[in-house]
Amino acid sequence: MTTLIQGGQVVSPSGAITADVLVDGETIAAVGAPGTLTGDETIDATGRYVLPGGIDAHTHMEMPFGGTHSVDSFETGTIAAAWGGTTTIIDFAVQAKGTSLLSTLDKWQAKADGSCAIDYGFHMIVSDVNDSSLKEMRACVDGGVGSFKMFMAYPGVFYSTDGEILRAMQQAREIGATIMMHAENGIAIDELAAQAVAAGRTDPVQHGLTRPPELEGEATSRAIRLAQVTGSPLYIVHLSAAPALAAVAEARDNGQNVFAETCPQYLYLSIEDLAKPDFEGAKFVASPPLREKSHQADLWRGLRTNDLSVVSTDHCPFCFKDQKELGRGDFRAIPNGIPGVEHRMDLLHQGVVAGEISLGRWVETCSATPARMFGLYPRKGVIAAGSDADIVVYDPSARQTLSAETHHMNVDYSAYEGFSLTGKVHTVLSRGRVVVSPDGFHGSPGHGKFLSRELNQYLN
Repeated sequence: MTTLIQGGQVVSPSGAITADVLVDGETIAAVGAPGTLTGDETIDATGRYVLPGGIDAHTHMEMPFGGTHSVDSFETGTIAAAWGGTTTIIDFAVQAKGTSLLSTLDKWQAKADGSCAIDYGFHMIVSDVNDSSLKEMRACVDGGVGSFKMFMAYPGVFYSTDGEILRAMQQAREIGATIMMHAENGIAIDELAAQAVAAGRTDPVQHGLTRPPELEGEATSRAIRLAQVTGSPLYIVHLSAAPALAAVAEARDNGQNVFAETCPQYLYLSIEDLAKPDFEGAKFVASPPLREKSHQADLWRGLRTNDLSVVSTDHCPFCFKDQKELGRGDFRAIPNGIPGVEHRMDLLHQGVVAGEISLGRWVETCSATPARMFGLYPRKGVIAAGSDADIVVYDPSARQTLSAETHHMNVDYSAYEGFSLTGKVHTVLSRGRVVVSPDGFHGSPGHGKFLSRELNQYLN
């Protein structure tokens, strides 16, 4: 059975062209001039964009955190992603202290296997650096996991010392892997947070005030210097602040293999949301925290200049009731995370509407670049013959209002409640199968396959 997507504007990083797309089974068979292809079935894309499926390279499904866990399972989270035009996620297998990387990967594979509605891969969180785990990094690469996340934050949980980071970076350089870094100075932050609580300042806004942008900038600079010393590629996750962006831009200008992502929450939300009364600010607690609005213009500029290469969500949903409320009386106990996997494509399209980024840059940051960065291109991230038929038909003129009443994420609030957006997903294909249409969701758990990834394709 073949499917012809007809009459749409096929979008790539270089712009849009009018073309038809023929899907045969799970792959794209041809992209041709209008009227030159035929198929057994037809999807009318007239007046709409035809995009490569979105790739969200930073999600946390079923993630343990602070005695609870994120509420989206691999099933519910990937269904929500599909509704929003994302056809691939890369989640994180979380190594606990005293456990091995390979056993951790097996554990996360068991969680995801048979549950995902779209294709998925894994990064590995390395929280216990020792001779054994360093050796296992090579085995992870052989198993299709070539990116390793480390933390300069969360002392006593995920935190690694500079010496441990150095050793992991040396191994990454040896095996061609990429080190991903949560760059905040956790030692200083914990001291500031303890001082705030001791002084009786316990509201959610203190989460932001005790994690100032300068400490994100300092940690980012330090991570870059460690990467420079070791020759390791470095990918800064969820960059939120101007000082960190300046450090990344300097390193990139100097030719260093340093990359960074940001997230929609840092482009659209601010510390004012953290300061909402009656504990409402807890809904917006994530790390790094939401910043002053003045940082947003810098982040949009970073997306235009490619100093910010990728937009991911850091989707890590905790319900307000019973989970976020754990931190009443002490902001340090609020589970960190904001839901967003369903809304990334739409929120970034709003940046196109507002003139912040181009149409091509939208597709580049949300699909093409993450595919290259994490070893999936050209299987993913492009509308081309031979690529997987992960395709989004997108209506750029449709209007929608975001709300917890209508979203599909398994969480009891929306961080973007009431946001009015222009643009909406019309149809989504995952490996040739229509999983979302105007009639509803047609996918199923277990359709998604594990993606064994190659190494970072941008390394020089």
